[in-house]
Amino acid sequence: MVRAMGGASEAADSKLQSPLLTPLQPTAGGHGAGKQLESILNDESVPWVHRICAATMVEMRMLVPLAAPAVLVYMINYLMSMSTRIFSDHLGTRARRRFPRQHRHPVLRLRPHGSYLHDHKVLFCFPNKNVLPVLGMGSAVEMLCGQAYGANKLDMLGIYMQRSTVLLMATGVPITVLYVFSRPILILLGESPEIARAAAIYVHGLIPQIFAYAANFPIQKFLQAQSIIAPSAYISAATLVVHLVLSYLVVYQFGLGLLGASFMLSTSWWIIAFSDLPEFLKLSLASAVMLYLETWYFQILVLIAGLLKDPEMVLASLAVCMTISEWVLMIPLGFYAATSVRVSNELGAGNPKSAAFSVVVVTMLSFVLSVIISVVILLCSDYISYIYTDGENVAVAVSKMTPLLALTIILNGIQPVLSGVAVGCGWQAFVAYVNIGYYYAVGIPLGFLLGFYFDLGAVGIWSGMIGGTLMPTVILVWVTLRTDWNKEVADAMKRLQRWEGNTPLLAGQE
Repeated sequence: MVRAMGGASEAADSKLQSPLLTPLQPTAGGHGAGKQLESILNDESVPWVHRICAATMVEMRMLVPLAAPAVLVYMINYLMSMSTRIFSDHLGTRARRRFPRQHRHPVLRLRPHGSYLHDHKVLFCFPNKNVLPVLGMGSAVEMLCGQAYGANKLDMLGIYMQRSTVLLMATGVPITVLYVFSRPILILLGESPEIARAAAIYVHGLIPQIFAYAANFPIQKFLQAQSIIAPSAYISAATLVVHLVLSYLVVYQFGLGLLGASFMLSTSWWIIAFSDLPEFLKLSLASAVMLYLETWYFQILVLIAGLLKDPEMVLASLAVCMTISEWVLMIPLGFYAATSVRVSNELGAGNPKSAAFSVVVVTMLSFVLSVIISVVILLCSDYISYIYTDGENVAVAVSKMTPLLALTIILNGIQPVLSGVAVGCGWQAFVAYVNIGYYYAVGIPLGFLLGFYFDLGAVGIWSGMIGGTLMPTVILVWVTLRTDWNKEVADAMKRLQRWEGNTPLLAGQE
């Protein structure tokens, strides 16, 4: 009977220790397909062309199940924000049609004509962008968990996730203060009191979203490092359906307007979220700076554009183009996530050639898709703006900017993937310095010069943005081509040993 009880206890322990979710790859990056890829690349007895073809097939078998759900998650999550923009835009259009200007609610009494979208570009500088410090602070866990999983140091995954969650929750506090005082901040930046008041109402409903991001992001990256992406895709898809239905009811049926739209976006993110620390903080801060500076660079250009002649038309056309650009960017961001996982897994597993080859395959795939999408946008240039607004003048302005939009999409097809390499290797600080230098020392002055001095308007502003984006992309390509992957493997091993206290946590379990 004692033996039977012992057997039952062992069975219960085994059941408790079995994973609830199974990774796409049964073992860490150094075994299975990852080991096969390294073996193919090292086999010099096979002709080079045959090796590349065989390695590409192996890499695609690992990449597609990882990247496809990641792209889907990014696009669905962005659709939640974009649908809120569209609801808000049409809310303003309805108000203008139903009420004379003097009888409108103060929140809707903005500019007398044109789309509501360009007014709300100021609003969306806050909800979509100021949460990026939270995401940036969390991207350190992306690299650390990926390398730990690749090295089969599984106990460290939970530790990294816990540390990241603590830091992100703390980061959400100052962002909340910024949201609370958004109205005086916008007035200080030169926006009209009416727009600042509308922005403040919208932003206050997004305060819960900050902490939803902080809770969701570490969990998502914890699973992503183990190639577990499908659950996030299922949860995001279901949440999007709920979000669209509830947003329609809250905005139009219950009449809660902007506050209701923003509060529903926060609620949707909470649905997703619920389904040695100084060194970690250093990595996290570098990641936050990398994302924060990149995104605020675009928002500063939008604020500058508001000073041009006919600012309503300029902001409306920029808002449409930036919304399209950001939505398409979700595809490269999915590849960014896949690249970070693949590179960090292979570095942690000690496979330098596999890490380098994965970078080449993902970058080429993302680049080809971006070119295809750019061609489609160019073919639809006269009609694409009607998704967001029904203004004919806006459609003409957007049509003139689509060549620049297409070029931006192509550049964005490369840079995020290489940023994923930076995260996987731990180069966040370097990328942050590059962004500071070229975005703010080149892009903004160039946009200001072309837009105002040469009187190119929105085209000049956007051209300056491209100039500031092009150089960091070229530098990332150059640095990636010159990377010593054997050194990166050694650095990954040192980093893992330092974080686990030089004690092999699983040594006694082999």
